[in-house]
Amino acid sequence: MKIVISGYYGSKNGGDEAMLAAMLEVLREEVSDLQVTVISLNPEYTKRRHNVDAVPMPDIFSIIKKIRAADLLISGGGSLLQNVTSGRSLYYYLAIIFFALALGRKVMLYAQGIGPIRGFLAHKLMNLIVNRVDLITVRDRGSLEELSRLKITRPKIFCTADPVLAIRPVSLDIGEKILTHHGAKKSDGKFIGVAVRHWLGWGRFQSELAAALDRIIRATGAKIIFIPMKFPEDIRSAVSTAELMQEECVVFEEEFTTQEILSLVGCMDLLIGVRLHALIFAGVMGVPMLGISYDPKIERFLDSIGDKPLGNMADVSADKIFDATLKKFSEHKNLPDDKLLKELNALARQNAKLAVELAGGS
Repeated sequence: MKIVISGYYGSKNGGDEAMLAAMLEVLREEVSDLQVTVISLNPEYTKRRHNVDAVPMPDIFSIIKKIRAADLLISGGGSLLQNVTSGRSLYYYLAIIFFALALGRKVMLYAQGIGPIRGFLAHKLMNLIVNRVDLITVRDRGSLEELSRLKITRPKIFCTADPVLAIRPVSLDIGEKILTHHGAKKSDGKFIGVAVRHWLGWGRFQSELAAALDRIIRATGAKIIFIPMKFPEDIRSAVSTAELMQEECVVFEEEFTTQEILSLVGCMDLLIGVRLHALIFAGVMGVPMLGISYDPKIERFLDSIGDKPLGNMADVSADKIFDATLKKFSEHKNLPDDKLLKELNALARQNAKLAVELAGGS
């Protein structure tokens, strides 16, 4: 079976690479003779990291050639079909879908987070093109609502879960070795992982976060560990936040694999996250989490596990972060809801089963 996957891959974003790794893991469990081509920002990086074929995102002729030879185009996962973080990318991903439809290939939107979609042209193109795909799975109820608002009703539509929720937990040994290498031993006390990103209102937010982390260290003796999800952007965000702190912390300044990040998150006693997939990693590894929103996808994920964000980057305060952390540490049952996470794992795996069924595999 030949599949082409279109998404934001090869950018060294830990969340996107984890999505691709999780998709490949479950698809390969379903199909023994799977041949995958990934449309990538960095084909050599993608080939090396995921053991797949890859073509460059700008090379439309090579992409069309690969799609023509494929059984299925998968668009996703992630928030590809939105025009808030980028106005141009929406049209690129719609164009890839259009080419596949024009070539008569089957097309699936795979566990996508849909929207927000703003503007008449974007709304119209979404309606015209996405209504013609064969199958849509979305990762949350908010995306279902966005499809309804856009009047996308023709394809079969299922609400499943983010692909990363299908990934298997990993051993903590990997993370413990990395922590020890950086002078952080579990015997030192509690570890709090922090996954930040630069966004609107960043200056105010990082000042509040730095103040909160200093207070947490003084009150609990916990060690703060900044874990980058996107290399190297998140390192710069972590370093600038750490420079505002008075207390010592650890900032990882290297790129990690999906397994390494999962294991590091698993070693934490709490994860404070702005990055969606840092929060999802905490869920996979059974680690308590505090989410801070910059995009509806954060609220949507937290809602799916019966939680809600502390606030958003524009208004969350040091007091709120500090108080919520102490509350998490004082609670006896502060882990993510295991029953809900098992249900989400099954739904995430359903994405692959539906893809294989659509492509005519067994």
